[in-house]
Amino acid sequence: MATRATWLTRQLATQPDSPALTARDGALDLVPIPLALLAMHEGRVHRESHNRAFARVGLIDDPQIAPMVETFLAGNVPSAEREWQTGATVERRHYRVSLSRLPYRSDPACIVSFVDQTAEVRTEETLRREMATDSLTGLPNRGGFTDALEASIALGDAPWAVLMIDLERFSRFNACLGSLTGDELLMTVARRIKGALRARDTLARTGGDEFGVLLTIDAGREEADQVARRIRDALATPFRLSEYELRVSCAIGIAFGDAGVGDAEDIIRHAQVAMKKSKSTKNAESYQTRALDNARAEFAMETALRRAIEGEQLNLVYQPICDLATGRVNGFEALARWTDEQGVRHEPARFIPVAEESGLIVPLGRWALDSALRTLASWDVRAGGFCDAAVAVNLSPIQLQRDSIPAVVEKALHDSGLAGERLKLEITESALIADPDRIARVLTGLKGLGVTIAMDDFGTGFSNLASLQKLPIDVLKIDRSFVTGLLTDRDKVAIVRAILGLSQALGMATVAEGIEAHEVGQTLAALGCTFGQGYAYARPLEPDDAYAFLRERNA
Repeated sequence: MATRATWLTRQLATQPDSPALTARDGALDLVPIPLALLAMHEGRVHRESHNRAFARVGLIDDPQIAPMVETFLAGNVPSAEREWQTGATVERRHYRVSLSRLPYRSDPACIVSFVDQTAEVRTEETLRREMATDSLTGLPNRGGFTDALEASIALGDAPWAVLMIDLERFSRFNACLGSLTGDELLMTVARRIKGALRARDTLARTGGDEFGVLLTIDAGREEADQVARRIRDALATPFRLSEYELRVSCAIGIAFGDAGVGDAEDIIRHAQVAMKKSKSTKNAESYQTRALDNARAEFAMETALRRAIEGEQLNLVYQPICDLATGRVNGFEALARWTDEQGVRHEPARFIPVAEESGLIVPLGRWALDSALRTLASWDVRAGGFCDAAVAVNLSPIQLQRDSIPAVVEKALHDSGLAGERLKLEITESALIADPDRIARVLTGLKGLGVTIAMDDFGTGFSNLASLQKLPIDVLKIDRSFVTGLLTDRDKVAIVRAILGLSQALGMATVAEGIEAHEVGQTLAALGCTFGQGYAYARPLEPDDAYAFLRERNA
């Protein structure tokens, strides 16, 4: 429509014999769109003629037309088009205006036509609004939240902060209770968070289980902390959905508008970095520059670790587990080590958490299992049959949750040709807490393969005696924190004695970690501990050195 109107306007303007220009208003009525002929006389714009459509839409008395025409006639261009609006906000009309100069007139004059584009503009605004809105909660989505944040950055006249909120364990709720209940939970969470905010604050759903809040700050940064506390308090009350009572906790990260960035995505990213820290501290955390540097370093490490796993650039070392009474080697614990392509050695305390966070712990754990069993099988070949040792491999809680552990272990045993009795798998107490029913099924499946199950770092987690009794645990590993300083700390002696008494009552063997002096090993043996490992016996050894140590000790 706008294109046809433009053509028609120009045709009328360039044909002086046109009846539409020589006749009075009635001739212009042949044109269906609002149309007028305007000219400059004595420094003012005068309307010489117009059609009924022009009058019908109320343009005759519109004060904005004259300045627009005056500006056009003051220039030298033969024609122009522009967007134009008129009316109040609710009744505002949007037009595409075409102006064409009359070249045969001695005085400045032009034809002006108006194409109503209100319907198209409103449709576009509706679509844009829908694209910026979360269909489930009715809140702004990530795009809408970013737009609101960009607007705050552009204004720059008031301090503000962004809060990013992550619902913990939501994916588990969704998987167990179904997507409908999960959606209902999200809507209820949104209402509660909204109730904890002020009217001028903006709440958005920025991801599946993530919400964002844009705060205007009046009373200093403490105000953001207060809002974070109100949000936590609002979510602390259990949610009653159908027959379920759900407790939802959240991690909250805060980034402030004066963080030295001018981009909305950077601010959101900063708040997410702080939110990640909140997951471990269980408190609302504010963004610190160092936190982003650490996050970037972790991402770089993740990328390098992925390449190292794919290129089999990691290696295993083996720490002997010895009989405290005889000194014989009972087995070895396989420990991952990584030296990157630049020769930089990365400590397990750094790269294992990165592997768990990124999900790389699954391929890393599979590689460690296969490699350890292959090494043990090679020792059997060197020994001419049976090398008189087992191997222990650590299983991450993340791998236990995400991987098909019994099937993976069965395949690894089959590929190595070893019996399940030669393998010990070590799990932590935290793995039991995450999903105790599933872990129980996994451990039962592993016991069916003949595998020995050890609970690592016992005494540092939150396992209860009832679960310990029900699960097929064979070995308790006493954490090094109870072993270090044992000879001078009566409380540690009492704790170790209690753990040993518990293991004996449940028919479990015990392994003490972190033994750095033979006197400590002797004391543990006297208390009733069966096995131990630590620098008092040997540091973690390369495969060939570990085999030599085994042959020497068990000769």
